[in-house]
Amino acid sequence: MSAVFNNATLATALAHGKSYAQTLHNVRAYQPQLGFMEQYWAAWYAYMNNDVLATGIMFFVLHEFMYFFRCLPWAIIDRIPYFRRYKIQPTKIPSAKEQWHCFKSVLLSHFLVEAIPIWTFHPMCQKLGISVSVPFPSVKTMAFQIGLFFALEDAWHYWAHRLFHYGVFYKYIHKQHHRYAAPFGLAAEYAHPAETLTLGFGTVGMPILYVMYTGNLHLFTLCLWITLRLFQAVDSHSGYDFPWSLNKFLPLWAGAAHHDLHHHYFIGNYASSFTWWDYTLDTEAGPEAKAEREERMRRKAELRAKKAT
Repeated sequence: MSAVFNNATLATALAHGKSYAQTLHNVRAYQPQLGFMEQYWAAWYAYMNNDVLATGIMFFVLHEFMYFFRCLPWAIIDRIPYFRRYKIQPTKIPSAKEQWHCFKSVLLSHFLVEAIPIWTFHPMCQKLGISVSVPFPSVKTMAFQIGLFFALEDAWHYWAHRLFHYGVFYKYIHKQHHRYAAPFGLAAEYAHPAETLTLGFGTVGMPILYVMYTGNLHLFTLCLWITLRLFQAVDSHSGYDFPWSLNKFLPLWAGAAHHDLHHHYFIGNYASSFTWWDYTLDTEAGPEAKAEREERMRRKAELRAKKAT
């Protein structure tokens, strides 16, 4: 019996639909007060009548669809000369061969590396108290949690990513991701399995730590967060910086302009979503950042010299 309804009798009654469409019809009839997405969500869990299977299928399909769905526009844009004016490294356009190699590698990683944790996620949800029931939390609650997850993941990503640029960690693990000095959307998850799991902890582990501390998290919020995080990862690897890109409206947002420099220079700009870690810890990449660092060092040296005299 699914835990999507708090009422066990209702859950049992709705679980007898012969098809998903019929179950959805029953949910709408019995629970008209639910919102559009809540009805589809409830119907899915009621129809499956097996929460472990329902969550596993949903999470895996969500990840595959959202990742490749977001990659597709960038693959198309790469084939249209008009958009070269917005390409950060305009002379480096990924070939069809490179795209195909990357696609196969990422897809294989999804099935061999990410699938097992996804399929075993629901028992963890039950143990941690991550809810699947309807109705969903308020928009305000979900927005706060997702915003917090972005900040926490960014911190984790910065330090883990920076570690991957040292010695054996780079040589045997992170070097694979830097195969493409000019990144493209599909390359967002082109990485060694150890890197995939380590950096992936920031995406999944931070919500887990949050719910362990607060006891308040819904699986739908987690789905929204993972979708937005996938979009952010793909966009930051797109290689394009448009006048309407998010970093033009949110100054602290990293975006493709930030991460492309990391791939180009192979060092610096370690954070995923925001620029504050790299700015604060003086790890910004690129010639402009280098010039600014040198200027700051010069001013500090002059100030020390004045104090000494």
